[in-house]
Amino acid sequence: MGELLAVHNEKLDKQDRIDAVLFEKIETLHKDMDRATDEIKKGCERDIRLVDQRLRVMEKKMWSIAGALTIISFVVSPMGQRFLRGVLTQQIESSSIETVRPLMSELS
Repeated sequence: MGELLAVHNEKLDKQDRIDAVLFEKIETLHKDMDRATDEIKKGCERDIRLVDQRLRVMEKKMWSIAGALTIISFVVSPMGQRFLRGVLTQQIESSSIETVRPLMSELS
């Protein structure tokens, strides 16, 4: 009976060692997986920031082009032409030259 208990205890000890090794492997895999997840997360965040930055640049260019097109369409329009003529050309008052009669003829 003692031998049977000794064999049984040996099997339990062996199983405990196997369990300890397995738990250690699971813990190692868990740490590796967490590390890989963090790297993926950081990479995704970096990519999102880069895409956001590129979108902001494109947005600025788009609004600049829209503003330029608005100004050009105003300048080309009839109302814009009237406005520019008024601003760019000076109003010159017309003057007329009157004929002067000689004084001699009035006295004679």
